[in-house]
This record gives sequence, structure tokens and C-alpha cells, in this order.
Amino acid sequence: MSTQIADEKLLLQQAYDKEKHRSDELYLTQPVGGGRLDTYSWARFMDETRRIASYLKAQNFPPKSHIAIISKNCAQFLMTDLAIWMSGHVSVALYPTLNAETVSFILEHSEAKMLFVGKLDTWNEMKEGVPEDMPLVSYPLSPKNDYTTWNDLVAEYEPIEGNPTRPAGDLALIMYTSGSTGPPKGVMHSFQSISAASHLIVEALSLGKDDRLLSYLPLAHALERWLVDTCGLVAGFEIYFAESLETFVADLQRARPTLFMSVPRLWQKFQAGILKKMPQKKLNTMLKIPILGGIVKKKLITAIGLQYARVAGSGSAPIAGELLEWYRALGLEILEGYGMSENFCCSHISIPGRVRVGYVGETYPGVKCKIGKDGEILVNSAGNMLGYYKMPEESAESFTEDGYLRTGDRGEIDSMGRLKITGRTKELFKTSKGKYIAPAPIENIINTHPKIDLSCVSGSGYPRAYSSVMLSEELYKKIDDQGFRDQVEKEFTALLSDVNARVEGFEQLQFFVISGKPWTIEDNLLTPTQKIKRAKIEEVFDPTLDAWYESQKKVIWQ
Repeated sequence: MSTQIADEKLLLQQAYDKEKHRSDELYLTQPVGGGRLDTYSWARFMDETRRIASYLKAQNFPPKSHIAIISKNCAQFLMTDLAIWMSGHVSVALYPTLNAETVSFILEHSEAKMLFVGKLDTWNEMKEGVPEDMPLVSYPLSPKNDYTTWNDLVAEYEPIEGNPTRPAGDLALIMYTSGSTGPPKGVMHSFQSISAASHLIVEALSLGKDDRLLSYLPLAHALERWLVDTCGLVAGFEIYFAESLETFVADLQRARPTLFMSVPRLWQKFQAGILKKMPQKKLNTMLKIPILGGIVKKKLITAIGLQYARVAGSGSAPIAGELLEWYRALGLEILEGYGMSENFCCSHISIPGRVRVGYVGETYPGVKCKIGKDGEILVNSAGNMLGYYKMPEESAESFTEDGYLRTGDRGEIDSMGRLKITGRTKELFKTSKGKYIAPAPIENIINTHPKIDLSCVSGSGYPRAYSSVMLSEELYKKIDDQGFRDQVEKEFTALLSDVNARVEGFEQLQFFVISGKPWTIEDNLLTPTQKIKRAKIEEVFDPTLDAWYESQKKVIWQ
């Protein structure tokens, strides 16, 4: 969209405004191990940021050089992003779970001049993908190394003076996609697009300095980068960082978030944790009792740390309508949203009081959406990208002649302007009977089963589709127990009938295949945001498909 955002709304100017008017207020809370916390006021945050900006200026890199960051979420990540912009450069963030090959690809493709190394679990493997001559800076929470350290730079360099700004049209960041549909692509965003997108969500949800959130999804991902990194500069709310998976519940209770965004898989895990302690039948009975029902609802929401949440959301992947209804019964309305790396998540949001289960909401103010002739969702947004880095042909193909982003998703819009996602254009596959199947809606039904974490519906070229499934991770401890297997087969046979009764005849499944082990990021079967890599999962099962189809079994163990 062509509307130019006012200069004072650009992110650097927003940071300077907070530094001037809210210097003593708390901004960041960082766990540093052993139950200890490090806190950052706006004054401290900006002071360290300015010192790192001075260091970057002193390196005399060419203007608008690309500076890379690889780290789990931490305070230094946010300061580095801002310091890179202050010093006249471009930020490139890498997921903290990448393998060495992908690290090498992104650093080379992005032409990164240096790399900030942060909080990581597998740095020894990752660093094999880093060029030997690349300058490296180590965060306080990074693995042991002999690189230049953040704290030494903060001590050595004086803060950069004045308030350096950047033109709205300047390239601010290159955000590499998670690779669910192929090699990562570098999505280019300007200060205009990321600033405009941030102001829209802040205004839509009335976010402000009294809000709190927990940052735990990868900051290299569009959803977290937008909500935490850039919206934090606009709204100025308090940000708490998660320490580890093991401390997540404690981290959540510490943050007492008023705003909590997650991906469907975590909402499923929260539900599973509750049902493990209180079976659904008992829960249903207790919720029907007037006074007791209210007490139970409050207790359960408090148990997962969301008793203060005024806004709870889900994004990044489809979430089952049954799961949304389940949380609504507990008094928690989860707002589903829709957006992409390519439009910096600036697309659709569910509005309280106007939520329709199965729909991802309405457009943000000023965003336009329409459905193309082939059913593709087309979006014209202030957050639309500049294009893909070093991919001019793909960039041109990503937009219509009238400036709408081709999302690659299929959908439909209801009379109130609410959007429903019906599948990915590129995920459609054709059976040997000539029928096209969209897997995502079928997977949504399958994933509601309490024993299933993830599923992948496939079957291109076969008479009927099938679904591979990954069990809930804790169930793999029982996988060799025959009694457990018998129970699972009984349940999944019933599930197969249930799924087939809810889809069109040509979409019906022939069988389930139960994965012999969990799908992981490390095995290249999941993206860093826990989405399935469809092509990779299909590769695992392809060699034995013919025999499975011939077996006529309804449930098959890999």
C-alpha cells in the first residue's frame, strides 16, 4: 500500500521517544540462570544499544551492510536489532535451531558481514556453517567461546550520540522463511512496512505500557519479531523472556501476561496437561455446576498462567475449531489471526465479539483482501514486503498487477468480511481418480485427538489419501507395549471412521500410519516453529506406501 507512515511513528523514533519520556520504567526482564533475573529499564536498554551501535559504526562496514544474529530470545537480541538500525545497517536473524548447512546457506546468501552469537543449545554443530573469517560477538548467555564479548563492548564503547534515523523506505531487515515449502527465502522489509504493521496491531488490540508478555517463540520468526521486537518499541509494554523449556511454567507465572500469543501445538499441550489431571467427563460435570463451574474455570486458567490474559491469540498454523470451543468453555477466548512473513503478519485478526470459529478474522484497518479466480487469498497491506532478496523473478511473481500479495493460501470470505483458510494452493494434491485434496482442513480434524500431536495427509497418485501421524511425545515411552498398541489401534480405527464421516467422499482416508518416533526440527521434519515439512515427511513414508495400501489395514505402525 502506498500510504506513507509519519516519521515519528518509525521504529527508531519510537525508541528515542521511550528513552526520553520513560527512561526509568521497566522494559525487559531476563532470566540468567539459577533463578536470578536481570532487568532493563528503557534507559539501560537504550544505553547498551547505543554502545553496540558505536561498535558497529567503528567497524567501517559499507553503509547498509547485513549483520546477522543467531540466538534464542533474550534482551541482547532486541538491543542488537536496534543497534544495527542505528548504525545504518540491515538486520538478518537466523533461527536458533538450524543445522550447519542452513546456517552456511543463509550467511552466504545474505552476504552477512558479521554474526552475533547468543543463547544456543547446539552451537558446536551450528558453527561449522560459519565462515572462519567472519567476525563474531558473543552474548552473555551464549555457550563458552573466545569471541569478542557483548559486555566488553558495552564497557569499551561510548554511546552513539544524537538520534540517528533512517528513511522509511530503507531496508530494515531480511527475514528468512522457516523452510516448510523449500529452501529459506529472504523476505525484505523496510522501516515503513515493519513500523506500519506494528502500529496497526497496537491500535487494534489497544496495547500499551500496562501490558505484559512472555517472549518464547523464535524471534527470527515473523510472529514473534513483530509482536515482541517491533510492537514492543511502539507500545512500550513489559517483555519477559523464557529461560528454558523446563522453566516455562515458572517463566509464565512470573510474567503474568496480559497478552499471550502462541501456536496451535502449545494450546494443544496446555489442554492435554489439564485433561491429564481432570478427565473431560469430570470437567464437563463440574462446569455445569453454577458456582463450582466458575471456580474450576479460574483455577484451570490460573494453572497455565493465563489468569491475567486479556488478549490470547493463536497464529502461524491452523488451529482446530474444537480446540477454540474447548477454551471458550473455560472462559478464555482465543483470537485467531492470520499473516505471513511476506506482509509482516499485517493481514487479519479476530475481533472480540465478532469471532467465528474456523475463521481467522477480519482485515486490519486499511488492509484489503480479496479472493482470486483460483481461490487464492490476495492481500494488499501496509506490511507487504519489498520482495525476496536476490530473487527478482520470485518477487515479481508474488504480487498481482494491482499490488496484492499472492499468499499461496486458499480461502473464502463471509458476509461480515471474516476470512476462512481452506488450504495451501501448493499443498493440493491429486489422487489417481483425478480429485484434488487440500490436506490442512483434514489435518485440523485429526489433530484434535488427544493422542495425536501432528498429522500429515498425503496420497498423491493413489486412489485414496492417507495420513501419517505423530503421537503425543510422552506416549512414545509406551510404544513397545502391546496393550498400548492395541488400545491405540482401536481408538484410531474409530477416529478414521469419524474423520471420513466429516469430509467429502473423495477426501476420505484409507489408513493412518503411526510414526515410529517423534518428528523433530533436528531431523528436518519440522520447521523451527513446529510446523510440518510436508515433503520431508512424505519422503520418509514413500518407500513403503505400495505395501501399506495393499495391506488393507486401517492403522499401520511404521
